[in-house]
Amino acid sequence: MKQLDDVLAEADGGLKASLARLFALLRFPSIATDPAYHADCRNCANWVAAELNGLGFETQIRPTTGQPVVVGKYAPDGLPPHAPHVLFYGHYDVQPPDPLDLWVSPPFEPEIRKNARGDDAIYARGAHDDKGQFMTFLEASRAWLSVHGSLPFKLTVLIEGDEEGDSSHLERFLAANKEEFACDIAFVCDTGMWDEATPGITTRLRGCIHEDVTITGPAIDLHSGYYGGPARNPIRVLAKILGDMHDARGRVAIPGFYDDVEKFSARQRAQWAKLKFNGKAFLKDVGLSVPAGEEGYSALEQIWMRPTAEINGIFGGYQGAGSKTVLPSTATAKVSFRTVRFQKPAKIRKAFRAFVKARLPKDCKVSFVSAGGESTGLALDEKSRWLKAAEGALTAEWGKAPVLLGSGGSIPVVAAFEDILGVQSLLVGFSLDEDAAHSPNEKYDVKSFHKGIRSWARIIAGCC
Repeated sequence: MKQLDDVLAEADGGLKASLARLFALLRFPSIATDPAYHADCRNCANWVAAELNGLGFETQIRPTTGQPVVVGKYAPDGLPPHAPHVLFYGHYDVQPPDPLDLWVSPPFEPEIRKNARGDDAIYARGAHDDKGQFMTFLEASRAWLSVHGSLPFKLTVLIEGDEEGDSSHLERFLAANKEEFACDIAFVCDTGMWDEATPGITTRLRGCIHEDVTITGPAIDLHSGYYGGPARNPIRVLAKILGDMHDARGRVAIPGFYDDVEKFSARQRAQWAKLKFNGKAFLKDVGLSVPAGEEGYSALEQIWMRPTAEINGIFGGYQGAGSKTVLPSTATAKVSFRTVRFQKPAKIRKAFRAFVKARLPKDCKVSFVSAGGESTGLALDEKSRWLKAAEGALTAEWGKAPVLLGSGGSIPVVAAFEDILGVQSLLVGFSLDEDAAHSPNEKYDVKSFHKGIRSWARIIAGCC
């Protein structure tokens, strides 16, 4: 339709200016986790706010318990009653660039050079995560406003500054202002594509629960020659309990662990099978060769759709140079659970603690610490109008249907939107696995940036 064609032409013609604005944003060393850069974070927030003001948004820089957030509101006159309210989210903070000696060009002096495939790419810290990503949406909005003078929906833009550090700052801000951010859908551009030619929509995220478990046996460390044999060794006790957590088929053996796990969607499982993901090659890249995990599920299905229990660290007794023949008084393990939609963190934590206590021998005590935050597993409704609109838009732009991706990890803000605002998120991004987010020489392909702008323009049209 001509309405969209004009916007796409505007985005194409304005690409050079869009890149210049992105470069200006990338020059801010907005490292929120380092107090030495807090002034740069504020300056970066001011820059984003000025850009939104220039687009006609009512914009504020709002304080939080951490870095300030930028809030821009756009409410066109004459919208029909059924017009939706969209919340768009991004973050302006970035990871520290260390080690600096591994960067080909300075991390906060963006430049375009060829990637490994010979295509133009933008190299700078934040080029992918998340400045280049959220700018695709802002530049698509700019093109719409330039051509039509208004957007086809009410829009609130929320750009935070603590995503790479402590997400609780934004969660507290949302909880204190949840009525203000009520909306129909949240758009999040902090995810990626299946490959450089195939778009993706992330429809599933796993949640995460952290537990520290400590077994205490004797009151003090004991001489193994005097006490070895009759005295309980907490490391042996803990190792036995941890070993019991999985059965011979790789399934988690904690009673009730799978009670709330949903069955696979036939549509999604069929699509994933067509991807022909090579689990052996995936493992070979990290020096492994034999697929492990839960039997009956491919590596991709395990990562995207199945819950897990993992031991992330275990320690106790002497760990210095040489030897010291002691039976330790305590042994500790750090355990985490990746959960899927409908699993409840409190229920999983309670079941794990009961599992440990049921195997605790006499003369031993156990203590638990809920280490770190927790998040729930989430999934976008496959019948969602927003998913349908995005599928159509991405297919039109990229010439092939998007893959409905899962993610083995978590995006805390998505859980916060669902838990606090009661709204689901549409996760569309244009990054690639090769983009080296959080690493030296982070990049974002110019194609990803350009077609990302065009893709969001199409999604905006699909939401009308």
